[in-house]
Amino acid sequence: MSTKTAIVTGGNSGLGFATAKKLCENGIKTYIIGRSKEKTEEACREIGENAIPVLYDLNDIAGIPTMIENIVKNNPIDILVNNAGINLKKEFSDVTDEDFLSVIHTNLLSVFAVSREVVKNMKANTGGSIVNISSMASQYGIPKVIAYSASKGAIESMTRAMAVELAPFGIRVNCIAPGFIKTKMSSTALDNDPERKNKVLSRTPMGFLGEPSDIADAVYYFALSESKYTTGTVLPVDGGNSIGF
Repeated sequence: MSTKTAIVTGGNSGLGFATAKKLCENGIKTYIIGRSKEKTEEACREIGENAIPVLYDLNDIAGIPTMIENIVKNNPIDILVNNAGINLKKEFSDVTDEDFLSVIHTNLLSVFAVSREVVKNMKANTGGSIVNISSMASQYGIPKVIAYSASKGAIESMTRAMAVELAPFGIRVNCIAPGFIKTKMSSTALDNDPERKNKVLSRTPMGFLGEPSDIADAVYYFALSESKYTTGTVLPVDGGNSIGF
């Protein structure tokens, strides 16, 4: 595994950080793409020598080909984790066209553009594994997150289309749909809203929030040869929330 190279977008915090840490701890050189210089460099220092910061704002779609080209000059890419994304919580009728497009731009268009450029490199080498991060918002309806839900539903459809088209080139494409995961942001939000927290836990059969490491472990499985006959899947990692009653 020491020769493998990965890219994790949005890898300087939350689920992306846990994922990058898991990959690096297992000898995988990992490029962490983030737009905050301070956060991205600090994350790489904390993770260790296998973590390499790439300072880039994925909203700059036009510059993505050059950014990826600069990375692959040094190493072919074996693993791509499309984790970066934004959310917008707003009443449906208050969401503007600009609001909607902003979320789609970051959560969907940048995933497409990064994947397209990395796939060119993977096809020129021996294939690879792409892991997209979706959400429970694509599994069932959640109010006040219409743009986010639309973007994550599209990610899952794109995962299946990519998997079919890229399989002949040895490129596998899978997706993870996280449930309620215990991050600093989610913990604060739920602790400040006991009613919502109780609702979340009551419909989660396992009865507790997941850890970022749960998502990292699932990504790691998809990244390795242990999942060599798995492509085009969407794996909920949610304590049963998506099928809870």
